[in-house]
Formats: sequence, C-alpha cells, structure tokens
Amino acid sequence: MEKRILGIDPGLAILGFGIINCQTNQTQIHDNAVQLLDFGVIRTPAKTDLGKRLCTLHDDLHTLIEEWEPDLVAIEKFFFYRMSNTILVAQARGVIMLALAQQSLNTVEFAPSQIKLALTGRGNAEKYQVQEAVAQELDLDYVPRPDDAADALAIALTAWFQS
Repeated sequence: MEKRILGIDPGLAILGFGIINCQTNQTQIHDNAVQLLDFGVIRTPAKTDLGKRLCTLHDDLHTLIEEWEPDLVAIEKFFFYRMSNTILVAQARGVIMLALAQQSLNTVEFAPSQIKLALTGRGNAEKYQVQEAVAQELDLDYVPRPDDAADALAIALTAWFQS
C-alpha cells in the first residue's frame, strides 16, 4: 500500500515543502520503498502587507494539497526562536494549520530533535548531517535546496519512519 506524505517546514518568508510516496505495507523494506515526488518553497516578499503574505501561504498551500492529494501531512512543531520573528512564524503556522484542517488532512507534528534523531540517530545532529541523510534516504546525488525544502523532506521522512 502506498502513502503520500507532505512535509512542511513552516515559515512566513519561506515555507518549505517536500512530498514523498512511501510503500507502507511491505514485509521487507526495499531501496525503492520511498520515492521523491516534489519539493520546493513558497515565498512571501518581506515588504508585502502581512495579511497578503498570510493569504499567499494559505492559497499556495491549498493549491499544493489539491495537486498532490497527500494522505498525511507532517509539520515541524513550533518552538520559540531566539530571534524576533517568533510571532510572525506563529502566525504563519496558524494559517498552515487552518489550511490543513480545511482539507480534513491527517497531521502529525515533530520537534526538531525528533527529526534529527529519526534521520541521523542523534537528536542534536548538525543541519548538514540531516540534509545528507535526506539525500541518502531518497537516493539523491545532491542535497535538495534551498535548506527549507530539505528540512521539509526530513519532516516527511520522519513521518514515514514513524508509521
């Protein structure tokens, strides 16, 4: 049985997404048990009104969901950044969660340390180690770019590992 998973790395300026297709009902895991379908980012310009930026995230996420019809959505849990954009990221994440709820999608959330642990075996792994693990798991000869898209793929892979 196949399962399509959409991973989301939330953000206001850049929202990363990654979509994978997984074989979930296999007696043995094969090298091709997971397949990369798409990855990228949704960008909102900094000088645009906040409301319009949130609408862009909402609308583009709906388009992405309609195009790929995921069975499961995995999103990074919100944690407090030490930067000044904490409230903006929280607002973006709220819009993301609304868009997912409007589509009645099953959603799972993972803390950054859970994602690192699932991909590398270490909850305090460096970013480049997680990105290299993403490339290895997806049998890619490159690390997906930008970083936000690679992070979203790591989140999707974590959901696959947990299922």
